[in-house]
Amino acid sequence: MTDYIEEQRNELEAIESIYPDSFTVLSEEPTSFTITVTSDAGENGETVEATLKFTYVAKYPDEPPMWEIYSQENLEEGDMEEILTLLKQQAEENLGMVMIFTLVTAVQEKLNEIVDAMKNRQEEEKLRKEKEAEEAEKVAFQGTVVTIENFLAWKAKFDLEMAEFRRKKQKEEEQAGKLKLTGKQLFETDHNLDTSDIQFLEDGGNNVEVDESLFQDIEDLDLDEDDPDFDHLETDSDED
Repeated sequence: MTDYIEEQRNELEAIESIYPDSFTVLSEEPTSFTITVTSDAGENGETVEATLKFTYVAKYPDEPPMWEIYSQENLEEGDMEEILTLLKQQAEENLGMVMIFTLVTAVQEKLNEIVDAMKNRQEEEKLRKEKEAEEAEKVAFQGTVVTIENFLAWKAKFDLEMAEFRRKKQKEEEQAGKLKLTGKQLFETDHNLDTSDIQFLEDGGNNVEVDESLFQDIEDLDLDEDDPDFDHLETDSDED
């Protein structure tokens, strides 16, 4: 007759020695405990983790234990479903033998596969983005193919922009007074221009004022008698 209690006790001691840092007893009646399983680190240090809860039934190991995912990190819903399916499969294959170590090992391998799949998805995403960037660069380099339709659309838009540009420029020139006037237009706008020169001629230019202080009597000047021009200056003075 199988001593289920003894087999369960012996396995529990072995499990505790194998997983000293991740094994935790939750209760003794019924015997319930958790084991935390962590994947190996991926290329960028990413990991996934699952804490499995096992509970012995009275006739374990002839009947499978109960299990559940007690907690997890970085696992998706689909990943957890696959882990539960894996536990059921392994339990059915190992009925009649203590199986906790086998179940935990299978989950460990599964977590490593999940990390590898994450790595592959990341690489695929990287390649996809690189391909999209290359395609975008090709399109930018080749430019847009000119058709009659898009040329006519561009031409209509260009004509509107140029008309608006000319209108604004003309308005700015008018406001700034930059439009040039002809000589006739200047006289028409300022009638003083046609009388100022005539008035000057009628006055005979006699209205020009002279500052007589700028000139001195020739006799007051200190001249050098040895200067060859002295006689000339003296003669001029005598004639006056």
